[in-house]
Amino acid sequence: MVASTKFVPKMSTMKLPRTTLVLVILALALGVFVYFKEIRGGSQEEAINSSKQKIFAFAEDDIKFLTIKANNQTITLERNSNADETNKWLLKSPVQGPASNPYVSYLTNLLVKGQTEKTFSTPQKQLADFGLDNPKAVIEIKLQNQQSHQLTLGKRDFKDTFLYARGDTVTKPDGNVDILLISKDFENAVNRPLSEWQEAVEAPSSTPSTTSTPSTPSPNLSPLPTNSIPVTTSPQATPTKTTKP
Repeated sequence: MVASTKFVPKMSTMKLPRTTLVLVILALALGVFVYFKEIRGGSQEEAINSSKQKIFAFAEDDIKFLTIKANNQTITLERNSNADETNKWLLKSPVQGPASNPYVSYLTNLLVKGQTEKTFSTPQKQLADFGLDNPKAVIEIKLQNQQSHQLTLGKRDFKDTFLYARGDTVTKPDGNVDILLISKDFENAVNRPLSEWQEAVEAPSSTPSTTSTPSTPSPNLSPLPTNSIPVTTSPQATPTKTTKP
């Protein structure tokens, strides 16, 4: 018998053309780019957006006292318990009297509705880098329920877009503190002279007019009585004319 031999075909190694290989590499690179840009990048963007949150959780009516330390002065404000819509706040120091409702409401609205653009952690020894070792202003808030909160304003960021700030002072176990990026409107809200915190008092418009009336008589009126004296004494001429007949 003749032994049968099996025919085993040789596998030919097929080489890809150079242009095809380049296209494959570009396709792989594009896939990696799409993954990191669209998928990973999208999740990171969501994480940044989710960091935007309100600075404080209380309502405007919850605020009882406000203390603003800025411009080398300390302003203390108290909610007026007997207030109407035009006189909600009282200025307690450095002088006492009604406070400017629009300016105080501007600040309280920021405290209640203001959001952080971003929050990051930094060692406490680096607070000077953000102007928080010697802050521009410190806002102390005391609520009706006796809870206290604080917002410390530092310098502007390198883009001059936001303010560095600290919320309620909390030091983490690792010694770091949270830094907030908040709106520059807070800087405008507290950077005011004492006169703007006071309620504006308008002078009565009738006072100048009444005082100016007696002072307006023309000086020509005073000689008139003296010139009229000879005219009133002219009856002597009348008898002389009547005695001729």
